[in-house]
Amino acid sequence: MIHIKQFSYEPGEHEAETASSSYLMSLIAIIVGLPLPIVNLIATMIFYFGNRKSTYFVRWHCTQALLSQLSMLFINSFGFWWTISIIFTDETITSKYIAYIIAAIIFNLTEFIATIYTAIQTRKGIHVEWWFYGALTNLICKPKS
Repeated sequence: MIHIKQFSYEPGEHEAETASSSYLMSLIAIIVGLPLPIVNLIATMIFYFGNRKSTYFVRWHCTQALLSQLSMLFINSFGFWWTISIIFTDETITSKYIAYIIAAIIFNLTEFIATIYTAIQTRKGIHVEWWFYGALTNLICKPKS
């Protein structure tokens, strides 16, 4: 799921700290806006836009963090609104709902652990690419010529 690769250059201390903060932003946002799935995406997006003209290492990791939060938004929003509909309407808890919530929890825990790991490694200046998100980030984020 996670690949450590050699980056095109050795990032400086400030770059490593900023890139690591892009992952930490989503973790902090979880604490602040836990019931609302969009809070994580907004916090990560603000950090991304604030650093989009930074060095390639920082931009790359901000983009990867943003892409992971975008997919989390869809997964968590669906579960959130399904839960709200169960609470406030006549809908009942089904095996499909339980299966979805269990899958969403597993996905969230996996993303949470990967985010912590990536923040630690990136802070050390180590380039970490996530499966799927890393490939997408490589397509979106290019080094400046």
